[in-house]
Parts: sequence; C-alpha cells; structure tokens
Amino acid sequence: MARVRLSVAERREELLRAAVEQIEARGVAAVRIADVASSLGVSNALVLYHFSTKEKLVAAAFTYAAEDDLAHLRKLLGRRTTALRRLRAAVRWYAPTGQAKGWRLWIEGWAAALREPALREVTRDLDRQWKAAMTEVIAEGVAAGEFRCPDPASSALRLTALLDGLAVQMTAYSGAVSRARTQEWVDEALARELGLEREALMAAVR
Repeated sequence: MARVRLSVAERREELLRAAVEQIEARGVAAVRIADVASSLGVSNALVLYHFSTKEKLVAAAFTYAAEDDLAHLRKLLGRRTTALRRLRAAVRWYAPTGQAKGWRLWIEGWAAALREPALREVTRDLDRQWKAAMTEVIAEGVAAGEFRCPDPASSALRLTALLDGLAVQMTAYSGAVSRARTQEWVDEALARELGLEREALMAAVR
C-alpha cells in the first residue's frame, strides 16, 4: 500500500512521535536513526533530511514531548475554579501516580542531559516553565486568601523535587513505594506547603 504524502510539518511530527516511542523503548544512548526510520517504514536519509543528526532528533523529540506536557499543564491551571483545586489537579497529574508524561522518557532525558548541552537546555526549560506555572497559581491562591504560603517559588521547587524523586523511585525500583503511599505523601506535602491540614485540603477539593 502506498504511503500517504505528508506535508513537511506532518512528517516532522510523525518522526518526532516515533523518536519519543523509540527513546522510551530503547533509551537515549541505544536509539539509532535507523530505529526511528524502521518503525515508520521510511529511509534513514529522510530522517536525516529533517534533523541532520541523532543529537538534533533527540533534542527535538524531547521538546515535542515537553510542549505537549506544558500545554496540558496550562489547561489544568487555566480552569475556572479555585487555585487550590487547580493546583492539586496539576500535582496529581504530574505525580508518578498520575497521567503525565512517561517518566521513563524523562529519566532517560535527565541522564543524557548530563552529556548533551542541547538536551540539557530542553529539560531545564521544561523544569523552569513547570515551576513558573506552579508558582503563579500558588501566588493566586495566596492573594485570594485560600491558603498561606510565604514563598510560592520555593514551595514550587520543593514540590517538584519531591515529585521527580518519587518518580525515579517508582520507575527505577518497581514496588519500592506503593501508589497509595505515594499519593498520600504528595497530598501531605502539598498541604504542608500551603499551610493546611491534609484533611482540610481533601475537604476543599472534593
């Protein structure tokens, strides 16, 4: 069966989706241009035409995944409800027990970023934007009198560090922490950062 002819933008997106899948399956170090090409039934030359090197393809694939996650985060934080409800929805989605990006992909990205400057910039930018969005909604909640938080930026950093660390534990060491215990810790941390009792947090978001 003949392949449908795609526009340049459509072809790039197809290649990026395939690259993300291959990175998740094989890891950054092991994935090859040939793996991405083979998964789509196209030539290596076509992949190289769009990205020129494996390093550029990998960096673009992580950017693609990051943009998708950030769009979803902004959708959650842009809902017409209280800051507390929006914040908890975002934290639950981002947590390793939630429906956010495949954590294996991002752990791979963090490791590879130690050696790849282009990839390091991608992961740093995602981290920066996530913390900025969290900081903004925490500040909104403080201004509205929903909760207390003397330093929203520091709270966003601590929450992110906890979520990232739990994701590494759950991804690298299966069974190290149960999903129920993880969610309990996340709710406790969120309540603590906002000056609330956990029971008050749970009651407010029901």
